Amino acid sequence: MQIKECTAARLAEELGLETVVSADPERRVCCGYAGDLLSWVMGRAPVDCAWVTVMSNVNVVAVATLADVGCVILAENAELDEDAAEKARAVGINVYRTAMPVFEVCAKIANRG
Repeated sequence: MQIKECTAARLAEELGLETVVSADPERRVCCGYAGDLLSWVMGRAPVDCAWVTVMSNVNVVAVATLADVGCVILAENAELDEDAAEKARAVGINVYRTAMPVFEVCAKIANRG
């Protein structure tokens, strides 16, 4: 789904997201995507998307890198483990976190300004 283009940091600010890893805050975000089946996301997530998921391990960072996403948003208070955070910093993946359910995060992304 296309959205009003912005930076990862701007999207996080607008949605009130907690910053977990700010590796490239000026990274372009132009659409949203939600999914937890990593093999599915790897083949379908659009480049520069805000990927919303509850998955939070190092494999998420690998998929985010392969899919070239703009940021990962961990919903429902999912916590990124330290290995994954280190990997995200190393490869330039922005990771944000929220208590909101996946559906609510996606609705907010879709309805932003």
